[in-house]
Amino acid sequence: MGLFDFMRARTSPPANASAPMLASLLVMAWIVEARDPYTGGHLWRVSRYSALLAEAAGITGGALARIEIGGFLHDLGKIGIPDAILRKADRLSDEEYAVIRTHPDVGARMLAGHPLAALVLPAVLHHHETPDGRGYPHGLAGEEIPLDGRLVGICDAFDAMTSSRPYRAGMPIQTALDIIRGRLGTQFDAELGTRFIALGEAGALDHIAGHSDNGIPLQHCVMCGPTLVVRREARIGEDLYCRSCGGEYHLQAGDDGRPLAVPTGRRGGPAELEPEADNDLIARVIQGAATRAPIEAMMMDSD
Repeated sequence: MGLFDFMRARTSPPANASAPMLASLLVMAWIVEARDPYTGGHLWRVSRYSALLAEAAGITGGALARIEIGGFLHDLGKIGIPDAILRKADRLSDEEYAVIRTHPDVGARMLAGHPLAALVLPAVLHHHETPDGRGYPHGLAGEEIPLDGRLVGICDAFDAMTSSRPYRAGMPIQTALDIIRGRLGTQFDAELGTRFIALGEAGALDHIAGHSDNGIPLQHCVMCGPTLVVRREARIGEDLYCRSCGGEYHLQAGDDGRPLAVPTGRRGGPAELEPEADNDLIARVIQGAATRAPIEAMMMDSD
């Protein structure tokens, strides 16, 4: 069964017509993520952080579900960023960073005319705006920034700080929370940022940081670091490939019974390294949001 058939079967009747269209957007976002091996699980993590923060802020129903989906789709526009920049193993130059800064507008243009554009546009276009007006792409300030953008922006920044890159290790959670605390009202919405810090200091983010799915931590490539994403449906005996160096890993039973990636010393070929969307994860994300509200209700609650 294909993803779209699966979504029709799994979602309630009112959402059946919209679920395949939403799934197509999430597939595109996932393929973008697969191009950058150091962001494995980023979209899932931002989606989960966003849902937790929205709940803590008292957001419910369609608005909560919309924010959860927006968290997964926020980087959709990075499909237009060249691999040489997206996969660069060192800090970006000013010129390269200027290219990265185009991704919210690219994402908005990709959504133009899409039937579900209103559902996710605020998160896609505004997650890099900041309360002090120094963000991008439009330099909005304060409550000019839609709620989805303010909220997803905090979660995106936190995940960037706590995730490893080729040139630096990810920060400890508390260090990232302290940075957010020091930038409340300037880079981060003060009220939402305070709620996010409280979640982090209560340990509510620990099971998400460093994971690519519920209960599934990122595993380490011996050459590249935490770049190995093990899918929930993976089985002992399967092979896994690092999207950075192409190294092959064999999944064996770990001490906890879960699959453990063990290097084989071989490299994957073009077929093994071709990105393939995690359709099961995408279906779970959509189904989870749909349990909060039908997709049509998410649209009704959009700004």
